[in-house]
Amino acid sequence: MAEALSVMPAAVLRNLADKLYEKRKNAALEVEGIVKQLASAGDHDKITSVITLLTTEFTYSPQANHRKGGLISLAAATVGLTNEAAQHLEQIVPPVLNSFSDQDSRVRYYACEALYNIAKVVRGDFIVFFNQIFDALCKLSADSDANVQSAAHLLDRLVKDIVTESDQFSIEEFIPLLRERMNVLNPYVRQFLVGWITVLDSVPDIDMLGFLPDFLDGLFNMLSDSSHEIRQQADSALSEFLQEIKNSPSVDYGRMAEILVQRASSPDEFTRLTAITWINEFVKLGGDQLVPYYADILGAILPCISDKEEKIRVVARETNEELRAINANPAEAFDVGAILSIARRQLSSEWEATRIEALHWISILLNRHRIEVLIYLNDIFDTLLKALSDPSDEVVLLVLDVHACIAKDPQHFRQLVVFLVHSFRLDHSLLEKRGALIIRRLCVLLNAERVYRELSTILEGESDLDFASIMIQALNLILLTSSELSEIRDLLKQSLVNPAGKDLYVSLYASWRHSPMAIISLCFLAQTYRHASTVIQSLIEEDINVKFLVQLDKLIRLLETPIFAYLRLQLLDPGRYLWLFKSLYGLLMLLPQQSAAFKILKTRLKAVPSYSFNREQLNRMPSGDYYEFVPQMPDEKKKDGHVTEDGGSSYSGLNFTERLNEFQEMQKKHRVHNKSQRTLRSLSTSLPKVAQKQEEPEEPQRQQSIDLNVPPSRSRRNSGQIQR
Repeated sequence: MAEALSVMPAAVLRNLADKLYEKRKNAALEVEGIVKQLASAGDHDKITSVITLLTTEFTYSPQANHRKGGLISLAAATVGLTNEAAQHLEQIVPPVLNSFSDQDSRVRYYACEALYNIAKVVRGDFIVFFNQIFDALCKLSADSDANVQSAAHLLDRLVKDIVTESDQFSIEEFIPLLRERMNVLNPYVRQFLVGWITVLDSVPDIDMLGFLPDFLDGLFNMLSDSSHEIRQQADSALSEFLQEIKNSPSVDYGRMAEILVQRASSPDEFTRLTAITWINEFVKLGGDQLVPYYADILGAILPCISDKEEKIRVVARETNEELRAINANPAEAFDVGAILSIARRQLSSEWEATRIEALHWISILLNRHRIEVLIYLNDIFDTLLKALSDPSDEVVLLVLDVHACIAKDPQHFRQLVVFLVHSFRLDHSLLEKRGALIIRRLCVLLNAERVYRELSTILEGESDLDFASIMIQALNLILLTSSELSEIRDLLKQSLVNPAGKDLYVSLYASWRHSPMAIISLCFLAQTYRHASTVIQSLIEEDINVKFLVQLDKLIRLLETPIFAYLRLQLLDPGRYLWLFKSLYGLLMLLPQQSAAFKILKTRLKAVPSYSFNREQLNRMPSGDYYEFVPQMPDEKKKDGHVTEDGGSSYSGLNFTERLNEFQEMQKKHRVHNKSQRTLRSLSTSLPKVAQKQEEPEEPQRQQSIDLNVPPSRSRRNSGQIQR
């Protein structure tokens, strides 16, 4: 300190602390001259002492004017040192950097000015302090004082010039500093950071692209900034980097893909568009590098396919097609399970387009990697079943395509049909709204006869009789009306002459007996009219209810459709099809006379011309034993106790007595079930009334019991009389 005082006049020291700028400036010029003389003499020890004096007594002084004078004098000393300033920078620069955080804005301003003058002198030697200077400038770029900001910008431009021309700049040491600040929200800092990224990227010797994953997320974050200028600068920087990626032979796609996937779900529209555009280019360029990230990329693409912004939808669809065209191998890190997981999750999307594409992916994976997909079948099967309730018909059809692809194996076919019936049982609305669509589509994809046989086998032993009846009625209606099942109908028409038709008839009969009207319809299809008549005659009062009449009404109307044209034409030959007439007249007798169905059927029967009747044959209608046949029909032949139906067919392998017994046995179960249901409903309504009477104070309290053996009708007639 004494050495410094010996060369520094007291007046100079006094003026450095003066409140007037001009005096401080003149004192600094004198310091410059003193240091220059010492440097010429090579007396660096004294120079060190002078710098120490200026630092401790001035730049770290509690007095603002002292600090201002100290900063000006340090810059002047550097100018005086000229080429020899580098060896004293360790003393000079830290006090100046420390002043950047001074509470006095004027001190911060003079710090910027001092460092600017120091940097001009030392140029490249300045780089060793780059990280500290960058950190200080980053803070000053958002300074509350406009003059300080302006001074910081001038210093920033100079530092950028020095860095671009220096060969000592270390990008490896700088990147961690940059990464830490990329998520700062202050707009001035963001502009400062983007400016540095752009400048460094323009330097040929600095590989910013190699470090892009470290600050890519921060750049994408700036795309949603409220400032248009910042958004524009960030977008320009990203566009430049994307162009470099296209031209670069070596790029780390994986780390950046993870960032892009996250940004593709940004609430900001511009950010999503930019992210999905990058993903699109990555899928085209990335090749094998991106295989482990396909699932994540798909998870980003699928929601964007339904984006509200058309540009995003277009790019997302193009990317999806590009990704789907790549036939990756599971042995090469292609994770089938992860892709399936993404597709399954997107099946719950609120957007139809996304659900459709998710199903396309499942279908493609099944076709390409069937064995691997079936390993994860349990993970996706329930979701695929739930998708059958989707409000979109297109989605349901695609789900059925996937199910059909899975069901190519017998064990999976059985599982599908069982689960399908289970779903219908749990959700009757699914059967009502989607049942026909589902069954018809499966019949097209998996062979109609195979589907119906499996359904019949499952429903034959169905314990829920109400559901079994509803399900059979639905299947029967589909059988009678759907063009997809025309081959089954043709086969059933040959039940009396074709072994395959007979076998199908027996198979369906086993479950169709849950519904009388379904059995009658089946008999009409198979032309087993005599059995149809017997079934109609076997019906009792309890069978003919509102549900039965509704089903009968549907059948009568279906008889007028082209599907039953053959049956109507057979009415022209009553001598040969007497049992058809008897069946139709039997149905007519069951219908209320005022109903539309009654009038339709009556009109049809009246339309049969009188000349087609042979009175001798009609007067000898068969009666008595079920197997008695009409002797006037030469085509019919008795074989081993069995007879052919009206049609004169030679094949008679059906045991109709056994079929009738099966039907009556099943109907008996339904009657018992319906009776128990009525009893339970009666109990549930009567018990509250009894409890209410017990609570009435006017009535005497009596122990009451209910006789379950009393029919409901008698209970109503004896209302008010409660058995003890």
